[in-house]
Amino acid sequence: MKGNFNIKYSMMVAFLLLTGCIFGQSKGSLFIIGGGDRSDALVNTLVKTANLKASDYIVILPMATSIPEESVEFISGQLLQHCQNPIASFNFTRAEANERQSWIDSVQHARLIYITGGDQNKFMNVVKGTKLYDALHKAYAQGATISGTSAGAAVMSAIMFTGEEKAGGSFKEVKKNNAETAQGMGYLTEAIIDQHFIIRSRYNRLLSVLADHPDKMLIGIDEATAIIVKGKKATVAGDSQVVVVSAPKKLKVFGKDKVSFENAAFSLFSEGQSFNIR
Repeated sequence: MKGNFNIKYSMMVAFLLLTGCIFGQSKGSLFIIGGGDRSDALVNTLVKTANLKASDYIVILPMATSIPEESVEFISGQLLQHCQNPIASFNFTRAEANERQSWIDSVQHARLIYITGGDQNKFMNVVKGTKLYDALHKAYAQGATISGTSAGAAVMSAIMFTGEEKAGGSFKEVKKNNAETAQGMGYLTEAIIDQHFIIRSRYNRLLSVLADHPDKMLIGIDEATAIIVKGKKATVAGDSQVVVVSAPKKLKVFGKDKVSFENAAFSLFSEGQSFNIR
């Protein structure tokens, strides 16, 4: 079973890397928010990052949330305090993600695309393997800023936290095969994003996934805080901090999947500081 799981992930990552080659090197930016409240300053930084011209428009994708109208109204109100650009929202079903071409085209040509919070699994169940998935990657490749908060942050990486424990797992422990992961959007292939990180003390599940994927960079973004990714450079904005852990040495499994390792790189960043994503 474990072998099949690893094969599945290898195939997924190969697909995402191939997808990146097809779309070419991205000209866009990622604005990944860890959830919670968004200050006026943070929203203003988002709008500046998108570098909106008068002819540009914004698209909000609320498929992750159970309250799409409220979510769209709230973020639209915040954005309109900092820009006058038109805002559209498209609450796609999975069928529409392949068939509603006018909506798909609108997403592809948007300058700023915002993915709301909610349930990242719900969002990916609508998007993965569809024309909308392709349109989102093409928009990014063409220069759009892709932003998301909470669940919208989790979907940014190729390997996505689902938020669930595996059968027999517990976030009270640090061990392999503990936290459930799934396919995300794959804008980041060398890093895995966790959200609400410091305020919810999600260290155990982050370290558990580091043990599952020691070749990846694990990035925990706190609430009211974002990372702005351009190419391989990530810059922190907002009120709190970002935890980055990578490169564990001498990884060892003992007992029932508990782990130990040495000399992992551990950093804590705050607003204005930058780091490189491998």
